[in-house]
Amino acid sequence: MTRSEHETETLIRDSLDRLAARAPDGRAVHEALARAGRKRQPASRLALVAAAVVVVVVGAVSGMQLLTRPDPAPAASHPVLGYGPEWLPEGFTEQYREGGPGITPQARQWTAGPAKVTLMAYSTADPEWSQTALKIASIKDQVLVRGRVAMDTGSGGDAQVTWLADEQHVLCATVTGFPDARTVAKRIADSVTAEPVGVHGELRFGPLPAGLAERSTAVKGTGPGDARTELTAADPARPSIPVVRAVAGAGAPGMTGATPVIVRGGQGFFGAPAIGRDAMVVVRLPSGRWLTVSGARPEAELIAVANGVQLDPAPDYRWLGRPTS
Repeated sequence: MTRSEHETETLIRDSLDRLAARAPDGRAVHEALARAGRKRQPASRLALVAAAVVVVVVGAVSGMQLLTRPDPAPAASHPVLGYGPEWLPEGFTEQYREGGPGITPQARQWTAGPAKVTLMAYSTADPEWSQTALKIASIKDQVLVRGRVAMDTGSGGDAQVTWLADEQHVLCATVTGFPDARTVAKRIADSVTAEPVGVHGELRFGPLPAGLAERSTAVKGTGPGDARTELTAADPARPSIPVVRAVAGAGAPGMTGATPVIVRGGQGFFGAPAIGRDAMVVVRLPSGRWLTVSGARPEAELIAVANGVQLDPAPDYRWLGRPTS
């Protein structure tokens, strides 16, 4: 008997044992089965056994297909941020998350009036951050964060603590507009743990122009009521420079002088590039919210990107405006 045959026989035996364990225990049932067995031809019994084998094997294969079916969402559409603080000053609520695949930086931000706390995570595979350990070792303003040497800079209302969480990640805790920011930044850094959280907005890119790939997804807002999802795409050779941006939000952007165009099968608008502003395509979504696709690209490309954007009916905006638990 081959290993595959043995595994199949074991699967069938276990399934039949479970069925037998649930079967009713009664003399009448036993006698009825015995009478039926005397009348049934051997070929009929073999057919029943064969049918049972088919049912069990097909069920097992179907279950395997369900368990191994890939998630249709690209990695950039639902990034996971790996770090978060366990302590923040009173009154700060989380209002921003951003991340993406590869070496895309991870960002989380909390706000209390004009004051902000930002936690960034960078990859040491990013050339800009690959020498951070040497930089920390050479600076005089050093502190310890969870037993690791860190760089402590700033004064007054602004401060930043930078350290390596491990060999792959550089973390920066920044405090702005808060009294004694240096002390606060150090305490926040000491509280940071590897506690993953997700970024799940309402948009996904569809087809992108040749040479571009998804770069990041950001969700922002003071609460679920004014939530926005923002996607960026970039040239993989220059991933730090977004080329195309798609944003979904409640408010309509200003489109003075825009030209009517057909977008997503309905009325949309194209705004030509202006000083300080890329070209953009705007259309109202069935939900009443607005989709804006912008970038230094031709009108036809921006319309094609807007047409291909996929809408997620169940974004996660619940965390917006909440303090860290």
